[in-house]
Amino acid sequence: MVGWGLAASIGGCAATPLSPPAGELVVGPHALASEGWPHPKDFAELSAWVADPQGPKAIELEGHSYLGNLQIKRALHLRGTPDSVLDGERHGTVLILEGAGIVVENLSVRGSGRRHTTEDGAIRAEGSGVVIANVAVFDSLFGISLQRCHGCVVRANHVRGRDDDPELRGDGIKLWESQDSRVENNLVEDSRDVVVWYSRRVHLDGNTIRRSRYGTHFMYAHDGVVTNEHLIDNVVGIFAMYSSRLIIDGNVLAGARGAAGVGLGFKECDGATVKGNFLVGNSTGVYLDRSPRSEVTPVVIEGNVFGIDDVAVRLHSGQDGVFLRANDFQGNGRLVDVEGGGDAMRITFDGNYLSEYAGYDLNGDGVGDVAFEKKRLGSDLVESHPAAQLLEGTVALGIVDAVAMAIPVLATKKLFVDLHPAMRPHRSETSP
Repeated sequence: MVGWGLAASIGGCAATPLSPPAGELVVGPHALASEGWPHPKDFAELSAWVADPQGPKAIELEGHSYLGNLQIKRALHLRGTPDSVLDGERHGTVLILEGAGIVVENLSVRGSGRRHTTEDGAIRAEGSGVVIANVAVFDSLFGISLQRCHGCVVRANHVRGRDDDPELRGDGIKLWESQDSRVENNLVEDSRDVVVWYSRRVHLDGNTIRRSRYGTHFMYAHDGVVTNEHLIDNVVGIFAMYSSRLIIDGNVLAGARGAAGVGLGFKECDGATVKGNFLVGNSTGVYLDRSPRSEVTPVVIEGNVFGIDDVAVRLHSGQDGVFLRANDFQGNGRLVDVEGGGDAMRITFDGNYLSEYAGYDLNGDGVGDVAFEKKRLGSDLVESHPAAQLLEGTVALGIVDAVAMAIPVLATKKLFVDLHPAMRPHRSETSP
């Protein structure tokens, strides 16, 4: 768990760190002891204080609504109560932060405009060292956006999208050219995407993202890290494009359903490490498309649980440099599927637990004495008769594959081979 302390002081003004009650993680605003800072009576006074270079360095909002759009362009600590609201009255972006060392915490922001062209939203920050913590965002098109905001922190906020058509919503949290920033312990619901674009060394930790489109979407975002997240009931859990050296560790990616449902996907990514995750109940667990682009920058998928996915691993292309090691595959509809010229035989499977393995272990070392070989008669038929592609994913072709399992001699095409299948699951727990 990352420490909860915010900036200890801003411009010489001591600030009490924002702390949750003992043993609890608090998301959104909550009751805090007053700091005795000046309280603006209305939006006009608040705006005047903020605009004055000699104004207060710390401001505490009263428990009512402040109506209007606010810009902060100097180091300032702005905090509120559970009843403090910045309300943009459905015009523009409610709160714009531009500068260094700005802290906004413990209040609600609502009522942005609806223009996608200007990305109207609740909070937009640009600068460095900005902290946005324990804020509730609702009734806004975009939620929290960092744009060229370096070393910034988005922590313990609750972002809830509008009740619009999902395709008309804005992003819940967005990072654009925001290096070395952290997004941690947030709850994002009913949004469009959480976006990390053109941003290096971003760490996402402990977030819960649900009922959205992309739980997280990386684009040209190198050296990113995702840990301890729950990405539930999104169309896609995490999808990375043109990004290198990503670490995806200890997350739950579940319930990505429908034709486009993917727990974790990579397109033209290099050097990814995927370990200790639960990929459960997805249409596709992991999707690989030209990842890696070079075998010298491998994609390593190790120590994960793939459970009751329709397809555990789907390949859109055939490439070397993919290693699936010591994973647990339990109760999946298909272990591996290939499309677009994919070739699973070029991938290294080693030491995985496969619940359908029917081999033996005479020497008791926990490793099957015979290799696990997966063949698919359906793949042979589709390859020989392209018109049969119309049957892919149907019960009919599933029965054909079941026959191939029962009578392996009927199938000539090896899909993949694990030379050292594990006899028992690697993880004692079978669910997150």
